[in-house]
Amino acid sequence: MSYYGFDSCTRVYYQLTEINSNNSVILLLHGFMGNCNDFQDCIPRLYQSFRCLTVDLPGHGKTQVLGDERYYTISTTAAILIGLLNHLNLSKVYLFGYSMGGRLALYLMIHYPQYFERVILESASPGLRTTEERSQRLQVDLKRAKQLENQDLKQFLIDWYNQPLFHTLNCHSKFNEMLNRRLQNNPNELAKSLRNMGTGVQPSLWEYLSKNNILLLLMVGDYDDKFIKINQQIAALSQQAILKIIPDCGHNIHVENSEIWVNTILSFIAIS
Repeated sequence: MSYYGFDSCTRVYYQLTEINSNNSVILLLHGFMGNCNDFQDCIPRLYQSFRCLTVDLPGHGKTQVLGDERYYTISTTAAILIGLLNHLNLSKVYLFGYSMGGRLALYLMIHYPQYFERVILESASPGLRTTEERSQRLQVDLKRAKQLENQDLKQFLIDWYNQPLFHTLNCHSKFNEMLNRRLQNNPNELAKSLRNMGTGVQPSLWEYLSKNNILLLLMVGDYDDKFIKINQQIAALSQQAILKIIPDCGHNIHVENSEIWVNTILSFIAIS
């Protein structure tokens, strides 16, 4: 097992594949309730082009946080990841983020652009535009955080994945395997993550999109109407963005069709 000590309060669990050590590194960021192993079906297909760096984000998996809740915010989490890249002597990497990890990846791209060759976002958002929208969403996030702390985690997961957003994922053959990984999380830690890095507290990143100079791939499933609209708006604002709508997929493309997910990323990286 590999741990990076950001400071005396935080030990971040990570995995870095060492196959083809001359290859570029891609940092893969999981979504809410995920962990390093969310990409286990995809990583072997990326070996020809990448070494893969996966991380259990604060509140998830084996990462340990002993300090206050500021360690779970998007700004501190971003600083932790940059610290990890420096610790591993990685001056420039490719970056991928899914959902919550996609919001974090977008934040990293905007605030630490010098570290990233290209960026790939799957089912991601720049956040909510207005204070009123964020306030309303925060109340939802806080309610769900309390549910995580007070109810059975399995029941929370069943309710979470019954959202329309995950309709196609619910029917997938890998769903139960993914659900079992989610059950390995600590619900109190997940609650801290939701309170501090949920959409309700994320600062809006919309205003930065037109200034982005990094080539950006936006992946969204063709059944995911909400995020298709969001990503169409991102593509309209950023000249560097390429939008790819993936057929026969919902919100979680890398689980629902890992082969097309890998091929789409490799094609994007090959663009000269």
